[in-house]
Amino acid sequence: MWKKRVLPPTYLLISLFVMAVLRFAFPASQIVKLPWNLLGVIPLAVGIWLNLAADHAFRRADTTVKPFVESTALITSGVYRISRHPMYLGFTLVLLGVAILLAALTPFLFVPLFALVMDRLFIAPEEEMLEQRFGLTWLEYKHRVRRWL
Repeated sequence: MWKKRVLPPTYLLISLFVMAVLRFAFPASQIVKLPWNLLGVIPLAVGIWLNLAADHAFRRADTTVKPFVESTALITSGVYRISRHPMYLGFTLVLLGVAILLAALTPFLFVPLFALVMDRLFIAPEEEMLEQRFGLTWLEYKHRVRRWL
């Protein structure tokens, strides 16, 4: 029987919501002052761009973007030359950008937590699937390109 899984964008949305709630629940924890918090736009924009570029690469290769669904192609060009998982990196940068924009300590707690959850629940199993599917080609790519950056 097919088991419905919570997908990474849902984790991202939940994290964004909780980060905002924590920011307003503990306003005294402000650590970044205006206008410096506006620098959060940079990682936010880079994160969005990474996700759009990675999604475009999946569409161009005509393979699935969904975790735990077998890929029909191994993408190693474009943003995949700098990161084996640019979408997860992009999500993490989005969270970092929002944390900076929120300018408080508590939202920053979710950035490493999110990265750890993505690494354990999605990246590790996906890499096992890719190794089984693409064998030596995957191993060569894995050796050449870092997991995150």
